Amino acid sequence: MMGRFGLLAGAALALALGSPAAADELGDAVASDMPELMKLYRDLHANPELSMQEFETSAKLAKRMRALGFEVTEKVGKTGVVSVMKNGEGPVVMLRADMDGLPVTEQTGLPFASKARGVPASGVESGIMHACGHDTHMTAFIGTAQLLAERKADWFGTLVMILQPGEETGEGARAMLEDGLYERFPKPDYVLAFHDAAQFPAGMIGYSPGFALANVDSVDITVPGIGGHGAYPHTTKDPVVLASAMVMKLQTLVSRESSPLDPAVVTVGSFHAGAKHNIISDEAKLQLTVRSYTDESRKLLLDGIKRIARGEAVAAGMPDEKMPVVEVREDEFTPATYNSPEFTEAVMADLTTRFGDERVQQVPSVMGGEDFGRYIREDPDNIKSLIFWVGGVPQAEFEKAQAGETQLPSLHSPFWAPDAEKVIATAAEALTDTTLRLMPARGG
Repeated sequence: MMGRFGLLAGAALALALGSPAAADELGDAVASDMPELMKLYRDLHANPELSMQEFETSAKLAKRMRALGFEVTEKVGKTGVVSVMKNGEGPVVMLRADMDGLPVTEQTGLPFASKARGVPASGVESGIMHACGHDTHMTAFIGTAQLLAERKADWFGTLVMILQPGEETGEGARAMLEDGLYERFPKPDYVLAFHDAAQFPAGMIGYSPGFALANVDSVDITVPGIGGHGAYPHTTKDPVVLASAMVMKLQTLVSRESSPLDPAVVTVGSFHAGAKHNIISDEAKLQLTVRSYTDESRKLLLDGIKRIARGEAVAAGMPDEKMPVVEVREDEFTPATYNSPEFTEAVMADLTTRFGDERVQQVPSVMGGEDFGRYIREDPDNIKSLIFWVGGVPQAEFEKAQAGETQLPSLHSPFWAPDAEKVIATAAEALTDTTLRLMPARGG
């Protein structure tokens, strides 16, 4: 159970956040680094790797982190990289970037567009693309590492920077934690990350205190039937009709059993049954995605799915030995991502001072998933967590969309091409500034 996460008291939080780096100095440093960072970005974009297959990406970035003076450990959670820089007594701050691309064939038309191909877990070969913007995440991560390594006189504590595999499949954070992330390396007091956003103008920072992204469950339902000739349905138990009743009844879990104030989603994304017009099959299969925020809401939905599946089968007259089988794919579960509220508000107040009111805005939380939420769940009473969004939509395209003249591509689209320079520069400056505040120099 996530609980309230042991939030810092306001006074304690104020003490934890030190003095900011001079805005002009830090901004100028980021601008100076951007030409080289953009070279790295184009290389990462052109050479994506699939989830848990990020071998060349992790090796390439590990080499850069060593060159910056970090103590680097590779192959944590298969392809993850942990880089540690100790700089005296002080808090432990962990920064995370995800590395994996998606099985999407790129159609952006960029001169450095990916031509890579690979085979994901599905076994179906496809193109590979950084259609979720993880290339911007990794580049800003390197930019932040450079800035902090150059400013060791300005902070005290331990900096832990992790490059995580397998975010898109929901397995990377779990793999790193199970491989001893918090036992083999300094355990963080704070964990920070960002994600590019396909709905905000480039350079805008969006944040959501509390729940920011949802629990994500994948559920399979196998619905047995008694097959036969389509002309004689009375001699059968039709699994298509039974599964259809389940699909409709499942909607009441949200509309009639969940609180209207507690967001929830139950979507049947796949319904497969039968092979010919005049044959009633002996089986139907449903695949569901289930979204929630709290552990209590998750349990209500998953228990309700099992109850409805059995109840509809009983109502249809199915014998006990022909009850539906409901499988919750626990290995694919991604827990909700929770931003520690007071910590989030304090960080964003500082970033508002740096970037201005128009560029830093509170935004609604979403029902998408992100396995970043696992890092705080390991010790919710002692770890403070924040993931924020950085808009990537080029300004001209954003204005056209606002005027109704165009429709913006979403994340995971083969057409997603963010204004990478603004995403990377904004994120690197924001992450560096926040880290410097959390680990102030003595007397700072």
